[in-house]
Amino acid sequence: MKDSLKNKSTNKLPVSHASNFIRNIVEEDNRINRWGGRVETRFPPEPNGYLHIGHAKSICLNFGLAHDYKGICHLRFDDTNPEKETQEYVDSILDSVKWLGFDWGEHLHYSSDYFDKLYEFSEYLINQGKAYVDSLTIEEIREQRGTLTKVGHNSPYRERSVTENLDLFRRMKLGEFADGRHVLRAKISMASPNINLRDPVIYRIRRNHHHRTGDKWCIYPMYDYTHCISDALENITHSICTLEFEDHRPLYDWILTQLKTLVSCHPQQIEFARLKLTYTVMSKRILLELVENKLVAGWDDPRMPTLVGLRRRGYTPESIRMFAERIGVSKADSWIDMGVLEDCLRENLNVRAQRRIAVLRPLKLIIDNYPDSLEEECFAPNHPQKPEWGRRILPLSKTIYIEREDFMEEPVKGYYRLAPGAEVRLRYAYIVKCVNVVKNSSGKIKEIHCTYDPDTKSGTSGAKIRKVKGNIHWLSSKYAQKGEIRLYDRLFSHPHPESRDYTAHLNPHSKKTISAFIESSLKKAQPEEYFQFERNGYFVIDRKDTKPGRPVFNRAVTLKDSWGKRK
Repeated sequence: MKDSLKNKSTNKLPVSHASNFIRNIVEEDNRINRWGGRVETRFPPEPNGYLHIGHAKSICLNFGLAHDYKGICHLRFDDTNPEKETQEYVDSILDSVKWLGFDWGEHLHYSSDYFDKLYEFSEYLINQGKAYVDSLTIEEIREQRGTLTKVGHNSPYRERSVTENLDLFRRMKLGEFADGRHVLRAKISMASPNINLRDPVIYRIRRNHHHRTGDKWCIYPMYDYTHCISDALENITHSICTLEFEDHRPLYDWILTQLKTLVSCHPQQIEFARLKLTYTVMSKRILLELVENKLVAGWDDPRMPTLVGLRRRGYTPESIRMFAERIGVSKADSWIDMGVLEDCLRENLNVRAQRRIAVLRPLKLIIDNYPDSLEEECFAPNHPQKPEWGRRILPLSKTIYIEREDFMEEPVKGYYRLAPGAEVRLRYAYIVKCVNVVKNSSGKIKEIHCTYDPDTKSGTSGAKIRKVKGNIHWLSSKYAQKGEIRLYDRLFSHPHPESRDYTAHLNPHSKKTISAFIESSLKKAQPEEYFQFERNGYFVIDRKDTKPGRPVFNRAVTLKDSWGKRK
């Protein structure tokens, strides 16, 4: 199935579409013909960092709604803060949205596309007596703004004349004043119970090179002013944002009401609860600190919740879209357990990943009664539920490797793998029995010796039907290849690291690199191929560090969620 989901395509999305309150709003709008049947949404990221799993929820929601109602979803960069924005972030966002499977078509926009219009509208507000240039410092403005229980105070510059305001604002644009010398504020009410309506700043002086407009501008509009106008200019019908913008909606509506003679569209802002995922952080500030302080190996570190990190870890676009659909959309904040995301990945990879064998912690096993010169072909399915995918050959020889944890010298109750005198089946091969244990001078087990029953080979007609409880995987020492395997786990050991000193809860076991034995065919595996290593989890070939003939395997997720058992 193709990942690409076109804006106006009728191709069926590979997820179910559960009802949610936003979908109900859209359907009611269509029923009463509020927008003439149009559904036009947008995903408006700031290019000041890499997208994370929380953004994926918004991407799937906005593009998914447009797809389902045969509408359009715009991708628009809110690039009004050049101090923190770069082309690198723009490129990464474009790539991540495409990787998730969505296509904006011709509807790629930037807030900087509208800088001329935004400036023109600001002069209009000044002429209407709805905006003024304030010469207070930002600290003074903050002090006079008031609190939730105390009204603000008017600036002494609030009653400047239209002529003086226009003159100062134009000189701000021309670069006559230093950064912070003046700002442009909307003129609403300093006594409003909503602090966002207490004459908010809508323009500030900031001499920073912009990644698209260069040095054309030295004044830049604020987000709250820019966002609603950009929505209106693009004829957005449903402006969907996270819950922290609910208190900003009156300002969104106020600005568009003042500009109703200049913009014909007044989109509806709708808020939903942002994603709160346990054992991770969503704060861009903290994510940036993790990168800059080298607590992780970059934005695409497989332990990061960024989409580039999740991609390297082995998460698939389908699993993330499944997760977004499964958690739903609501107005109430709630925590989603990381296990839900991991289960979505398991469910997807269980279907698509071919099976292979890797011995992560090898222990040598010698079959004493197996002829020295004999080699046999054993056959293993590429996928147990997909016979059409065929089988692969596993060569068997006298010396093999098994997992060290599959042998216990003094087995505990309920241990059914190999032990002195015990029998197990070598998966796809014979039943063997442990007859001797060889240790080195320090007492560590060096190798174990077994005998095999030649009449018990799996898949052989006439084989002796004898059941044993243990079944372990193995690789021939002659044909097994060395491979680098990275065992990743959750980055944090506390479910809510953002609410405390997050560095104190970094998981010291979140990454472990080992040299393991793998099937020889895996040496030819390509970046972003997925495999299930039997009993060891799902793995992906690292897209960054893999070299021809030298694959690096990242563990995406274990076969079962064992996190809770570690407490």
